[in-house]
Amino acid sequence: MNGFLAFAARTGLAVPSSVTVWLVSFFAFDQTFLLSSAIATGGGAAVYTGASVYMKHQFLKKHHLTRSEYLYIQKNLREAKPKIFRLQKALFSIKDIWSLKRRIELVRIARKIHNLTKREPKRFYKAERFYFTHLDSAVELAEKYVFLSSSPKKSREMSQSLVETSRTLEELTETIEKDLYHVLSDDMSDLKFELDVAKHSIKSNKDSSIPEEGRRL
Repeated sequence: MNGFLAFAARTGLAVPSSVTVWLVSFFAFDQTFLLSSAIATGGGAAVYTGASVYMKHQFLKKHHLTRSEYLYIQKNLREAKPKIFRLQKALFSIKDIWSLKRRIELVRIARKIHNLTKREPKRFYKAERFYFTHLDSAVELAEKYVFLSSSPKKSREMSQSLVETSRTLEELTETIEKDLYHVLSDDMSDLKFELDVAKHSIKSNKDSSIPEEGRRL
């Protein structure tokens, strides 16, 4: 569930509960205003905490994850976020207009993998190569390219290094595209299966609609 929606749902449960507890404490049990308010606050906090625990439990159950697995994945997602920001900053600092579209695509793919994993943490295990190897390499290469290209005077070796870095970054972009396909591989398999079933169903319907005489011919 989206973080904001989860917060809104917990709050939507806690606030009415607090109001109900306050009314019962103040009118039914004849408590003072301050004491009723304190009890209501405690009751609302208990409902909010209970809802949070329940929702997290349901989330982990839905995605077939243990708590330790979820914490491990969240740790890696938090570490990846500033790396993606650094990658974007470096790539958009490059002044080569011809490669702009490809650089935008690389940032888009990196964000797509991160967002998919954030929504469905189980996908992390299909994206480990991206998080542990390819993302770091992309950030390092992009920042290296920016550093080399910012030099006012470029030696022959430096120019050659720029060409090699650009070529390697292009190859890495293709590798990260494959990472995305790997993350989505289960979805594509499910889609293929559903398409096969749909095609079979359509063919069966067509066959059944042919008159008996026509089939004998």
